[in-house]
Amino acid sequence: MLSLILHVWMISCMFNHLSGSAKVDPYSKIAQPQPLCSIPGPQGPPGVPGAPGFPGTIGRMGFPGKDGQDGKDGEKGEMGEEGAPGRVGNPGKAGVKGKPGAIGRAGPRGPKGITGDPGKNGAEGKKGPKGGKGDNGIPGLCKCGTEKKKSAFSVAATKSYPKERLPIRFDKVLMNEGGHYNSSSGKYVCSIPGIYYFTYDITLANKHLAIGLVHNGQYRIKTFDANTGNHDVASGSTILPLKRGDEVWLQIFYSEQNGLFYDPYWTDSLFTGFLIYPDDLTKKDEELDMKENLPIS
Repeated sequence: MLSLILHVWMISCMFNHLSGSAKVDPYSKIAQPQPLCSIPGPQGPPGVPGAPGFPGTIGRMGFPGKDGQDGKDGEKGEMGEEGAPGRVGNPGKAGVKGKPGAIGRAGPRGPKGITGDPGKNGAEGKKGPKGGKGDNGIPGLCKCGTEKKKSAFSVAATKSYPKERLPIRFDKVLMNEGGHYNSSSGKYVCSIPGIYYFTYDITLANKHLAIGLVHNGQYRIKTFDANTGNHDVASGSTILPLKRGDEVWLQIFYSEQNGLFYDPYWTDSLFTGFLIYPDDLTKKDEELDMKENLPIS
């Protein structure tokens, strides 16, 4: 029974071996199945390397690797070119106010400024003390045995801002020796021919003053004084030879320049004149002079 089974097994092995050898592809790389009844022999020598295969498909990207260690600092490079200036920034907030500095030296004196407007008149001052007695004057001329002729006046104005180009009326009479000054007309009328001295002191305020002394309609002297915003005094004087009937007076000679100012508690404006010496007269002239040398009302 056992020999029968062994005989059948051997026949099938041989059949498989023959059928398998007939179908072997010498160029096939697929290992052929071994017959079940074969026994593996010893390993043969390595075969000839096959031809390189085709490149495979590109694999997917791997995960990023870990950061490497920092490298050492390089050497300091050369200084680059200066860049263009940037825009001016916005102004910062004001800082805390510092302490006052030390007082500096006085600077140079500046130019003189424009004259300001006149100030208001100040309060009236107190009257000063009476002055001392002056020195004695030079002795006058003496004509012994003859009657000395006299003519002198001193008058004051009592109104401000008189009219232009008309005789100024000085109607406050302080002295009128001989009565030759006419307070109604404001004129001095000569009755004694001779050499005379005339003077005036005029207070002005608020306006300019242009005043002149007139002899028989002709200006002998003119004075001008500008208003400075305060009370001021314009004055003038002269010596004139006068004949009988000559007239002398004061008047404003320019429009709107009539700044004569009157204040009964503060100041006066005066017009004064007197005979220095008379001319030599004949007896006939003396008789005529006696008749005409009458006070003028």
